[in-house]
Amino acid sequence: MNGFSSMFSQLLKLFPRTEFQALVKRTHADRHARGFTCWGQFVAMLFCQLGRAHSLREICGGLRSSEGKLKHLGIAAPARSTLAYANEHRPWQLYRAVFQELLGRCQAQVSGRRKFRFKNKLVSLDSTVIDLCATLFDCAQFRRTKGAIKLHCLLDHDAYLPSVVVITEGKRHDVRVARTLRFEARTVVVMDRGYVDYAWFGQLTAQEVFFVTRLKDSTVYKVVERRVVPDRGPVLRDEIIELTSWDAANKCPFRLRRVEVDDPDKDDPLVFLTNHLTFGATTIAAIYKDRWQVELFFKALKQNLKIKTFVGTSANALKVQVWTALIAILLLKYLQLRSRFAWSLANLVALLRMNLFTHRDLWAWLDQPFTGPPTVLTAAQPELNLG
Repeated sequence: MNGFSSMFSQLLKLFPRTEFQALVKRTHADRHARGFTCWGQFVAMLFCQLGRAHSLREICGGLRSSEGKLKHLGIAAPARSTLAYANEHRPWQLYRAVFQELLGRCQAQVSGRRKFRFKNKLVSLDSTVIDLCATLFDCAQFRRTKGAIKLHCLLDHDAYLPSVVVITEGKRHDVRVARTLRFEARTVVVMDRGYVDYAWFGQLTAQEVFFVTRLKDSTVYKVVERRVVPDRGPVLRDEIIELTSWDAANKCPFRLRRVEVDDPDKDDPLVFLTNHLTFGATTIAAIYKDRWQVELFFKALKQNLKIKTFVGTSANALKVQVWTALIAILLLKYLQLRSRFAWSLANLVALLRMNLFTHRDLWAWLDQPFTGPPTVLTAAQPELNLG
């Protein structure tokens, strides 16, 4: 017999109860709570994500079927109505605070890991729409017959962790959210053409924050300097430009850089716009190419966690579920970073789901998932006499 608790319990130890209770008090999440604790709600919703439960009935039934294994988690299986009430009324800000605490630990784990040689912090900014039923989710009106919320994410390219997440209604424009973000000086922000806003670009440049994006075809500019490009290579043009339309020139009166790169997969070349004047042209192209990681993050989130269908219809319940999904994906990223086994996120989610209530060393399992746990014959066990 080994002395380990279930792997689900070992995962929950990454959230110390004293720190969790401090967050509960800070967000006033336990106000008017009777019987069912915030910790019990958190465990149930994390089980929803890692166990892929499709409804409140499956969450409560799944926990109740493991009732004998829940004592070490410090909870009992909740009633369906109790969990529904907690999701609707207890503030979702608690889960955002838990996410931020876990993010700090993950960032400490990956300190110093960089793909590019430059020392600037590199982040990608993007958003994704999560479709909802308009008749069920009155709080998320998007179109006449369609509801939606939008997940805005700032992805840190050190281990590709989501450093900032903002949840808004589906109609909120990306640039409106981008303007609320603050960046350290010399940070490189990469984004697609949906974020092109010359007033914002002027603010970033004045704050010594660099950006890399795609140039819109309608942009009016003049070339003030043409740089030499290699005869062989994908770079076609490297130019210093100034915006010449009255509105853009007043909002962004700085010199910018236009880099044109051949794309073998498309008929037309890719044209990038940046305010960084010293990086190599191929580095600018590589930075924008690495922006694809934020798309992969959204894909992993939607495919592996419970975020496309919801167990509650109120605005609060919806945000509780989204934030627990984000906590779960941070948890999975942390396990990937700690493990010596070459896990893909999809395989890690699938196998972890099958072993949530298995009693063995989580960290040994992460390194050797297909090796059985050691069996120990205690000294007090008598030898069998088969004679």
